[in-house]
Amino acid sequence: MATSLAAQLSVISANSENSLNLKAQKAAHSKSLIFEPRVAASQSFDTIYTLCHEGFQELCLLDGRFSEYQSDVFSEQSKDEDRTQMTAAENSELDKRLEGFIGLVGGRLRLNPAVKAMEWLIRRFRVHERNTSFLLMTFLPYHTLPLFTTLLSILPSKLPQEYKFLHPYIRSLTPPPRHAIVHTAITNQSFTSTLNTYVVRICHSRQHYPALIAFWAGVTTEATGGMLDKARSGRKAVQQQNEQDVILGLLPTLNEGLSMIKVPDLRLGCYMLLSVIASKGGLDDKLLTAMMEAVVLGWTSETTIPGLVCLSVLAQHRGAKQITKRLTKELLKVENLSGVLVELSKQRRVDRLANGLCLALVERLRKNGETKGLQIVEQIIGSRLLSDPQCCVIVKALVLAAHQIDDDTNLKLGPHLASSLVALTQLPGHVGSVVRGAIEATEVDIDELELKLNTSFRRIEASASQSEDVDMEESTVQHITALDISTILQALPKRTANELSFLSHDSSHIYPDLCRAFLIATTKPSDLEAFDEIPILRRDSALEDTLYLSFYMKTWCGPHPVVARVSALQMATRRLSAKADAVDLQGVLPYAIGALGDPAAKVRRAAAELLVALRSFLPVNTESKKKLKHLRKWAFEDLYGSGDATHNLNWLSGDIVARLLNEVVVPALEECVLDRKHIESVLQKSLNSPRTLESPKKQENGRLPQSSRASIIAFLSSHAVNTPLFSLKMRLLLSLNQLRAVAGITRTKVLLPILQQWATFDSTQVSRHCDEEQLDAVEVDDQILLIITGGDDEGLRYLASIIDGEVVTRRPAIIEAIFKRLRAIWTSLKGELRISTAQMLMDSAQSTSNDTEDVRQSISQGSAQFLQSMSLSTEILLSFLERLPTTAELADKPPATKRRRTSHGEIARTPLQDSKQLTAAVKRVTFVLQLIDSSDAGKHPQLLKSLFGILAELQHFKAQVSSELAYLQGLVLGSLLAIIKGFKSDQDLKLERSAIRADLLVDCVQKTASPQVQNAALLLIASLADTVPELVLHSVMPIFTFMGSSVLRQNDEYSAHVISQTIREVIPPLISSLRKEKGNPVTGAAELLLSFVAAYEHVPPHRRKGLFISLVQTLGPEDFLFALLAMLVDKYGPTEGIKAFAADVTGSFSVEIQLQSAVKYLDLVGDVLKPKPTYSSILLNANDDGIADPRRIASNEMALLPHLLSQKRLASQTTKLLSRDDMDAARIRDLYSTLLENVLALADTLKDQKRLHGACGDILESLLGLLSTSDFVKSVEGLLDRPNDSLRRKILKSLEVRIDHESPSDENSRTAMLGFLPQLTAIIRESKDVLYKHIAVGCVDKISEKYGKKDLEAVAAAAETIASNHCLGQSDSRLRVMALLCLASLVEILREGIVPVLPSAIPKALEYIETSLKEEDDAKKLHNAGYAFISALIHHLPYMVSGGYLDKLLEISNLSAEADLDGAADEGRMECMRLAAKQIDAKGMFGALERDWERAAGLSSFALQEYLEILSIAIDKHPRNVVTKYSSILAKIFQNAFDFRRQWTVAADEDLDKDAIADIENQVNLVAIKMIYKLTDATFRPMFSSLVEWASSSLPKKDIAGRNLRLQSIYGFMAIFFEDLKSIVTSYATYLLENAVDTLKNVNSKDEVSRELWSSVLRTLVKCFEHDQDDFWQSPSHFSVVAPVLCAQFTNASTLPLVQDLVPAIVELAAAADSSDHHKELNGAILKHMRSENASVRLAAVKCEQELTDRLGEEWLSMLPEMLPFISELQEDDDEVVEKETHRWIVKIEGVLGESLDSMLQ
Repeated sequence: MATSLAAQLSVISANSENSLNLKAQKAAHSKSLIFEPRVAASQSFDTIYTLCHEGFQELCLLDGRFSEYQSDVFSEQSKDEDRTQMTAAENSELDKRLEGFIGLVGGRLRLNPAVKAMEWLIRRFRVHERNTSFLLMTFLPYHTLPLFTTLLSILPSKLPQEYKFLHPYIRSLTPPPRHAIVHTAITNQSFTSTLNTYVVRICHSRQHYPALIAFWAGVTTEATGGMLDKARSGRKAVQQQNEQDVILGLLPTLNEGLSMIKVPDLRLGCYMLLSVIASKGGLDDKLLTAMMEAVVLGWTSETTIPGLVCLSVLAQHRGAKQITKRLTKELLKVENLSGVLVELSKQRRVDRLANGLCLALVERLRKNGETKGLQIVEQIIGSRLLSDPQCCVIVKALVLAAHQIDDDTNLKLGPHLASSLVALTQLPGHVGSVVRGAIEATEVDIDELELKLNTSFRRIEASASQSEDVDMEESTVQHITALDISTILQALPKRTANELSFLSHDSSHIYPDLCRAFLIATTKPSDLEAFDEIPILRRDSALEDTLYLSFYMKTWCGPHPVVARVSALQMATRRLSAKADAVDLQGVLPYAIGALGDPAAKVRRAAAELLVALRSFLPVNTESKKKLKHLRKWAFEDLYGSGDATHNLNWLSGDIVARLLNEVVVPALEECVLDRKHIESVLQKSLNSPRTLESPKKQENGRLPQSSRASIIAFLSSHAVNTPLFSLKMRLLLSLNQLRAVAGITRTKVLLPILQQWATFDSTQVSRHCDEEQLDAVEVDDQILLIITGGDDEGLRYLASIIDGEVVTRRPAIIEAIFKRLRAIWTSLKGELRISTAQMLMDSAQSTSNDTEDVRQSISQGSAQFLQSMSLSTEILLSFLERLPTTAELADKPPATKRRRTSHGEIARTPLQDSKQLTAAVKRVTFVLQLIDSSDAGKHPQLLKSLFGILAELQHFKAQVSSELAYLQGLVLGSLLAIIKGFKSDQDLKLERSAIRADLLVDCVQKTASPQVQNAALLLIASLADTVPELVLHSVMPIFTFMGSSVLRQNDEYSAHVISQTIREVIPPLISSLRKEKGNPVTGAAELLLSFVAAYEHVPPHRRKGLFISLVQTLGPEDFLFALLAMLVDKYGPTEGIKAFAADVTGSFSVEIQLQSAVKYLDLVGDVLKPKPTYSSILLNANDDGIADPRRIASNEMALLPHLLSQKRLASQTTKLLSRDDMDAARIRDLYSTLLENVLALADTLKDQKRLHGACGDILESLLGLLSTSDFVKSVEGLLDRPNDSLRRKILKSLEVRIDHESPSDENSRTAMLGFLPQLTAIIRESKDVLYKHIAVGCVDKISEKYGKKDLEAVAAAAETIASNHCLGQSDSRLRVMALLCLASLVEILREGIVPVLPSAIPKALEYIETSLKEEDDAKKLHNAGYAFISALIHHLPYMVSGGYLDKLLEISNLSAEADLDGAADEGRMECMRLAAKQIDAKGMFGALERDWERAAGLSSFALQEYLEILSIAIDKHPRNVVTKYSSILAKIFQNAFDFRRQWTVAADEDLDKDAIADIENQVNLVAIKMIYKLTDATFRPMFSSLVEWASSSLPKKDIAGRNLRLQSIYGFMAIFFEDLKSIVTSYATYLLENAVDTLKNVNSKDEVSRELWSSVLRTLVKCFEHDQDDFWQSPSHFSVVAPVLCAQFTNASTLPLVQDLVPAIVELAAAADSSDHHKELNGAILKHMRSENASVRLAAVKCEQELTDRLGEEWLSMLPEMLPFISELQEDDDEVVEKETHRWIVKIEGVLGESLDSMLQ
């Protein structure tokens, strides 16, 4: 072992400079970047300096910074500097200078001058040894160049820890690939830190160059991504911690890099790192924000674009919120920021960055009033850099900012915000729509905001369609506001060409320009005044002509901003407020009323002011009122142009106008201003007629007169009809559509033209009007259709004309609105109007037009949906039915009525002219029947007769279309059923009996293949049978016959319901009629029962029970249950399925019913057996000649009864009933007695017929099972006295079965059963019937098992009987099996009480087991039963199985193991023997096993394997002291076992092979090891010694083969012994050393056994050497004995497997004998064999040396000087293999030493 002094010396040697080692110095001097080592070693420093200084001077010419190193590093004095002689401080100072030069020259290493300069640093200053890390980092960017490979070749062997990854590339002298460097950066934190530190240092020194920065950025970026990916493992908290560690490791480098403003490339690299960290790091917003601020801090024009890219990446992983103030400030410094972002967006996402910037700019605007950023926001939104949600957020923020400005800031910010919002809303395409949608979605009142900002956010598109010469692309506020208002007004024409009114229906070329000018003028009062004075409006003559006021009226009703609408009203009000002549301005009144319904409160306020101004034109006194009639009406001739629209207006008289204003409108103005809907309610209350006629005078008080109201309605309606403005139409209709008829005038009459006009518009016209006036087309449709009322015939006719196509409309939307209106007024339609409307809709729904237009299709579908969804009256449904087409109508010549029905249910076919007519007819019938079905037909009983007529007509249709028409029949039948149910629920309704046709219903059941139709017909028949039974009873039987072959076979819930309903409703009246005929109802209903019985096998299994129980309950179980059971058995036989089903059915009834049915069932059997059967021939399978085979039928019928009577439920119910002493119990007893009497009587009559008599016995047995246990036992005792053996066996068998079902805790049962034991033992002793005895033994077994412990004496007596010759001694094998199994059970019960019977039982059991091995398969049961008995004995009485019994048991078990038995027999035997090994005492067990060895060994391996398993279990079971106590017996057992190989080999059994012997020996060895673990050293050592002595010397000397076989077994055991127990037993090798040496010396290579023994010895020695920890083999006394013998074995190389066996032994010996002397001795002996004449010997010696070199390494190679001469000789050996292996040995030596042997071998 190396001492501490030696360790210190080795450290000093490793760090030594080799100043005195000339060879080492020469090798160090030969390290060069330029020259080969051989050349470099011969160069002087002067030569090197001259060459390198030349390169340095060239570098100085390239870069003046190199000149500063002229004075020291490249001075003349540097040639004499020796770093080994410098102090640490001097070396440190020199390192700084050298590293400064290396860093500077790093950017030029591709140039030869730089390489020459570096050569000087390497040769003179040895920077590759002293500055390894810095040098490697400088060269690493050039890792792909040959220069880097050269550098690797001169590096010292000991590299810094961070460069360990270079070792494979140094050995192979190949350049490291990039992925290896990246992988190192990921996994080696020190390397990454060194690289980052180096790059930062170089950049600080301004020595950076692009190649270095690019290399660093690429590697670090990839590495960072890899490290972050690697951190994503483990729990979330662990992941976060790992990611934080990675980021924290990079932060110092990032801080340094971002702070170097003058190194832009480094900043770009840092941007890359930040992008990767943000993408993969999962950072929080706070850290991301800090990173973003670090990016912009100090960025320059060179780094701005890359910085923005980095910011966009960081922002994408940050929350969607505004950026910080500092970040915003820096971003605003970027020139054309929005344009740059747009360019970047083409390559990557920048939406988050742009969104955060916009939010920040809006916040600066809101807080600081800075408007500088608004243009950027506009550009970003306009460039579509943001997503729609982000755009919405920004726009809403702008709107909110505008909403929050106050009056002080409004002047400053208002125009800018207004301009921006207007510009945004006018953006084209999708962005503009998103902006406008966002503004509309805000909670801010946009109208109020527009007023505050004096602008409009919404598009100004005043009737673009009306002004074709206007370029709308330039008509935005942004462009218009750029012009001066005066310029705009001057551009307007001075007068109109031919326009009289702007409300004319003709398009106006002037109004759009005027409107735009007006909208612009609304921003300033002065501009508005200037606009009002333009000549074209003619303000001064506003009351004479129409232009002025019509312009403002059209404007305030138009879709303009609130400001514009308010201004228009105010301008009109101001003009009217001026002094003027009296004039009737009622033409303005509808428009002013319409303005009161405006959504904006300011508009309504302005409208109220206008109405007040209008009132000022009305006279205030009576005299003036008279003048009202003569006042000129303004715009009387040209309000809507000069055409019919103006002439058709209804004008009001002056007094009505006055009353309308003074009494209706003006008083409610304040409320109207507050609520836009108030004007509707005012007009509705004022103009509507009263709802009731109770006190008309009172109701008229405070109301306008009826004539006035009618005039006002006509006036407003005429304006609603004739105005070209649909917005005004809508507002007037909101009020007018709430009015009822006044003076015979309905709103439909006066307003219908609006609908007529609107209905003719196509989709383009509707869209144009709605877009121009910003209306919802759906709302317009609905409001216009409100014109139609339910009481107006003209309006409904017009709707009908649209529906039936007289009025053509091309718009599906108007059709939907029409149907919507019809639904609303449907309930108000009355009488013929409603029926005609419904019929019109029916015709439309069934329209067969070939028109494929969408409108016609929608009309047809809408009509059908309308009828299907609305409530239809009985009259409507009747009208539909009455107008349905018939086949007679469709045919050319309808056939005569008499000829139409050719047979029952068959309809004559009449050819039709057109199949399309037939299809249409069927379609119409289908639709009508669907309507009736959905209308709850039960509420329309009047349809009964018509529906039956339709059902009859469907039979004709079936013949014509060749189809079942099942769906239609089902609809009719369903409706009829609902009507019949209605009659049943309402007794006041009278059923028209003449309308019911049962024959049609029977046809539906019999002549239709559809199960649905059949089910519906059956349900209807069932319902009719309950309501009017006399009409359908004559048709019942055919129905049930048909049900058996159809409906009963269906497997759905509905069919089951149909069947149940039919049974419940039809059968009771049928049975009642049968009883009235005073006949036997059972025979009368035989056909009905037969129908159900025949359908039994087709009825779904899960429905059978419920169906037949329902049938029996309905028929009456006391009369029909037995008949049904008998017919089932007769039809299908007494199969298990029929028995189980019959038991289920009968079990659903009471005990009395079941017993009564059993009595009748038995009577039926008796009737069958009569010479002339009576009712049985009707019920059962009889023909004209009577019952064909009465005995067979009787036998089948009797087979069912035992199954029914043996049901547990029946027995328990019977016992429960009999335990009570009441009338029910008396009836049960009477029935039971009758049944028992009948069974016995029948049995007496059938004595001669064996089969039938046996069936009676079965019935009797099951009948007795109904009794309680005590009664049953008594009955059994009496019945067992009968002479019939078969009957006795059945009775006793029933007792055995009964025992199984009894409860052990039932005291009565226990007493009865135990009292019956003596009779059972008597049967066993006395009976000669073996089967009888067998059953008796089974009874004894079960009684003893269940109740035996309560009466041990009785059980012991039974055991004695069973063990006697009367039972166990019988020759019948089945009886023996039963007896053994019974005894096994009795052992457990009696324990010691069974000992008296064992002396006779055990020998018989062993005898039977032995004999069973010689017999056939039936004997296996006896074999298993015997082992079961022995197992029970061993478990409970192990001491009884000992001595001879145990020997015999082992002997038999050996034979059983050899026998070819099944798995169950083998398992039973092994369970018994395992139990014996555990239970029987050690002495007896081990002794018996010793005695049994010879017998077991004489058999095959199966017996031995079981033997060894038993031995192993016995050793495991017993404790250490017991095993030690009987170790002598065990020693004999194992001695015999180790002689097993010799014995079997000598016996030369051809059936046994070597593998079998090896398997047995392995098992022996494992058991032996188990035994050894339980022995002490003092016990086992003598045993071991004697075992070795026995193996080596107990046989005669001449028996060499036997001794070798025995030793082979012993050494096989020894190998496992040394392997398992390891160093604990190494000393045991003393006992076998002499024998082992002798065996090795005397090996006979020609003898196979001797060779195997030789190999076994060596393998054993290997295990012993391997685990030597006590220097046992290092002792000379042991080593000197074995080593020479082992080395001498090389001479057997040609005949023995030395490499496999000998070489491992020598190697392990050398490892164990850790001594240089021993090693020299071994080495010398092996080397001698290398000069053997035999090539095999030399080869073995070389391979041995190879293994020793591998195992012992340098320790073994300390003897290399002695080996070298031999190696040299072997390198030129004559044998190629020897020479080859010698070279392999040399390679291994060089691998251990680390240097070549070439110089040593020269």
